[in-house]
Amino acid sequence: MLKVIVNNESSERNTLTQAQQAQLRCIVEQGLPIEPRPFLVLAKQIDSTEQTVIDTISQWQQNGLIKRFGLVVKHRSLGYTANAMVVFDIPEQHVERIGSLLSLENAVTLCYQRPRVLPDWPYNLFCMIHGKNREQVLTQLAEICVNHDLESFAKSILFSNKAYKQQGGRYQQKIATTATNKVPCNHQPTAH
Repeated sequence: MLKVIVNNESSERNTLTQAQQAQLRCIVEQGLPIEPRPFLVLAKQIDSTEQTVIDTISQWQQNGLIKRFGLVVKHRSLGYTANAMVVFDIPEQHVERIGSLLSLENAVTLCYQRPRVLPDWPYNLFCMIHGKNREQVLTQLAEICVNHDLESFAKSILFSNKAYKQQGGRYQQKIATTATNKVPCNHQPTAH
């Protein structure tokens, strides 16, 4: 949960218009600017105050519009060039338990359930493991399988060959429509 107070500024009287909210959603989807006070930069872009932006984003978190703020790490540039999506065929009655266990593993950066597409695709539990080389990923996977008794379940290891795109989720439409305004969502935050 985002908790920031700036200069004891009260924003009780400062609420954003629908157009400002749509614009802020678009800007936030692009990522926060790398600035000492990123919310101030956002506030200037939508003609508001820093505290109002912080309060609005906090309210969105409380309402579930924003589940979390996260960092998209460009792992390849950090030397983590072996990236594997491991797909498991787990009986339905065990998916929740095993998915929860995998999500607690430090080596697992992403874990989710998807429906099987039978007969061609029997896998229903997916997790991503990154490493500096294939051996490291395979070692981490072997340890995870031993620790959680997963050796007997069918799995496939899909190593990445090339990264084309990596970013956080984008959910806002290209044009956010309000009662009277259309706000373009192709705005990129600018560094100041």
